[in-house]
Amino acid sequence: MNDQASNPTNAYTVPSVSITTARTGASSKANELGMRAMQERAYAKRGEQYLLIKSPPASGKSRALMFIALDKLHNQGMQQAIVVVPERSIGGSFADEALTRFGFYWDWQVAPQWNLCNAPGGDEPRAAKSKVAAVRQFLASSDKVLVCTHATFRFAVEEMGIAAFDSRLIAIDEFHHVSSNPDNVLGSQLGAFIAREKVHLVAMTGSYFRGDSEAVLGPADESKFETVTYTYYEQLNGYQWLKSLDIGYFFYTGPYVDAVTKVLDPALKTIVHIPNVNARESLKDKQREVDEIMHGLGTWTGVDPVTGFHLVQTKEGRVLKVADLVDDSDAAKRTRVLGALKDPAQKDNRDHVDVIIALGMAKEGFDWIWCEHALTIGYRSSLTEIVQIIGRATRDAKGKERSRFTNLIAEPTAEQSAVTEAVNDMLKAISASLLMEQVLAPRYEFTPKNAGAQGGFVYNGGEGYQEGRTNVGVNEATGQYHVEINGLAKPVTPEATRICKEDLNEVVTSFLQDKTALERGLFDKENTLPEELTQLRMGKIVRERYPELSEGDQEAIRQHAIAAMNITQQAKLALAQADAAGGSTAQGSTALLDGVRKFVNVRDLDIDLIDRINPFDAAYAVLAKAMDEKSLRQVQAAIAAKKVSIPEEEARDLSKRALQFKNERGRLPDINSADAWEKRMAEGVAAFARYRAQAKAVQAQGSAANG
Repeated sequence: MNDQASNPTNAYTVPSVSITTARTGASSKANELGMRAMQERAYAKRGEQYLLIKSPPASGKSRALMFIALDKLHNQGMQQAIVVVPERSIGGSFADEALTRFGFYWDWQVAPQWNLCNAPGGDEPRAAKSKVAAVRQFLASSDKVLVCTHATFRFAVEEMGIAAFDSRLIAIDEFHHVSSNPDNVLGSQLGAFIAREKVHLVAMTGSYFRGDSEAVLGPADESKFETVTYTYYEQLNGYQWLKSLDIGYFFYTGPYVDAVTKVLDPALKTIVHIPNVNARESLKDKQREVDEIMHGLGTWTGVDPVTGFHLVQTKEGRVLKVADLVDDSDAAKRTRVLGALKDPAQKDNRDHVDVIIALGMAKEGFDWIWCEHALTIGYRSSLTEIVQIIGRATRDAKGKERSRFTNLIAEPTAEQSAVTEAVNDMLKAISASLLMEQVLAPRYEFTPKNAGAQGGFVYNGGEGYQEGRTNVGVNEATGQYHVEINGLAKPVTPEATRICKEDLNEVVTSFLQDKTALERGLFDKENTLPEELTQLRMGKIVRERYPELSEGDQEAIRQHAIAAMNITQQAKLALAQADAAGGSTAQGSTALLDGVRKFVNVRDLDIDLIDRINPFDAAYAVLAKAMDEKSLRQVQAAIAAKKVSIPEEEARDLSKRALQFKNERGRLPDINSADAWEKRMAEGVAAFARYRAQAKAVQAQGSAANG
């Protein structure tokens, strides 16, 4: 049991994800055209009509677009380029850039009247519509580049029609914003542009989670895009200074301001995101919350008259400069603080500010390279928002070696009236953490056993590829692992092959957002078989995401997605167990690879073995240590009580698996089998037979009544 006396807020740090990088410096090195690694990769695909660039915050997407757009204008017959951004503040990323200074062929220039993000008036319909006239003027001019917001572009297309934009490049920045648009107008407009085939499109996103809302494009349209992926792993591994990133969540009870002091290290440059006033964690008085956080840091000694930063003296006598972005009672004061934070003269001054406290600000596009700790209180509803917040702490800066993201989550307690809400928030936080693990892990290239060595990989720690064993190859440059799996189904169509290469994280996202899978996988392990999660739940998700694909391709995608998730989780578990046993924890960019090797070397990998692993085993091992035992039991009881008899859809899926079992074994599953999964399939067959019998009885009654 936990010692409440020595730990009054019942707070436990749970380091959930930790990546240590090789610091190769590759992601910041430029080639002879002035392109960094990601930009060079995107530019190599510049001839594609439809291009989707998936790349983390701060990897240089804006400049990658400039290179591609200029080539399309000069060499590919495009008359003009229109850059579309979600909000006006991001328009500054596409200001003039003298690219020829660094070796490129042309400079990027936007005439002042064509950067509509700088034009007066906001994005509300009336103001945005007034900018449509400017878009019309631009299309009729001989100028080459226009920058506007998503809203302005939507109105312009609605007013002028699709054909008005023929022979133009349309570049959409922060593509994930489009997908979260409730009326999806821009999505349907993009569909119309693709159907007409007269424009070139470049879509860019710093988030891998377009799956956390309705997708913009239908699968048929999306399959027309060539994807350029630059992973978090490559980005961080190629940094010069930052060598490790930790992502964790931290459970607490009582007021959050008491727990904040346990995780807020005044020695680290920190952004604190306090909860929205409507959130469960909020104390409903945002200014009091800011005051208490500052009080936890030390003694308030005044305000700097130039910057507006609060001055707080720590117990050790150091004076911290704290920027309060929460207080909006005095507009002039707030403007002074914001101006001081954005002062270009201070960009490289590490000592300019120490702590920033924010509410709804300092997320997307906020660039403070020195930030070492993003501390967020309360669950964030959007995975995209979490990625953006983490992105604040992952900038590379001289002397900055470690970085972390901490999410403070209220632990469910028996005394709480809103236990269900607390459990939901906790599940969502765990889901986000598992997803970040998947994003930070190297990419997998899966093949069936004995497929042979793949180009670019070093096998089995330098021993080379060996026929007859399960081989693991690594490509340090791209951060890819080649893993062989016995019995793995191969995708047949080009679209399924693309999904297995590029979109496994999207599939895993959908799985991690499946509340039933999370609840049962984490808290009802005794009554839940791994195959119910890996085969039934993941199978259902793949069928719903890709209904147009054949059953064979759907099964191949399911196997690849569950392998990616389970191998990452088991590698993490193998490392944790080695560490607990006193073994040295692997360091450097090989840490996860060592975990993969430990897992693979226990026995040959085959798809049946992978399907028999609960994908949440590693997360549960962490939770069981982190949570108060009484709270853990209470959550488990609440989830177990929700278990119902086999629903019809699940019974149908189990019957299909039973048929597969019969084809392989020559007999149907036995309901008395000692094998739990075989027994479950037999129960599914029986349940499905009952559902069919009930349906026939209803049909017969209807026929009799009509006769």
